[in-house]
Amino acid sequence: MGDSPNRKEQKRTDLTGAPNMEVIASIVELKPGESSELHVHHGVEAFHVLQGAMVEAPGQAPSMLPTGLTSMNLRDVKHGAFKVVGDTPLKLLTVHIVDKDKPLYDFVK
Repeated sequence: MGDSPNRKEQKRTDLTGAPNMEVIASIVELKPGESSELHVHHGVEAFHVLQGAMVEAPGQAPSMLPTGLTSMNLRDVKHGAFKVVGDTPLKLLTVHIVDKDKPLYDFVK
């Protein structure tokens, strides 16, 4: 599986000066009860929280992913294993700067 069903791609373009890379902008929405699986990207993922929500990672207490938070996940760093808890969906704007010849998501077992 190379993508998330919760991601709606908005735009995609080649990265100027780096012919083997591309930039992909998307909106990701996870509804209450939905989960994000542990995964990596072949490049950098920048994200901005459009609508914050309570999330819970395995073995952790629930915590707020607040509206307005901006962060980055670096190349090949495992991230994203959490479930949305509470009654508010989580909405993110994501921008991936990634290798063109690889899947956007590689899920980690």
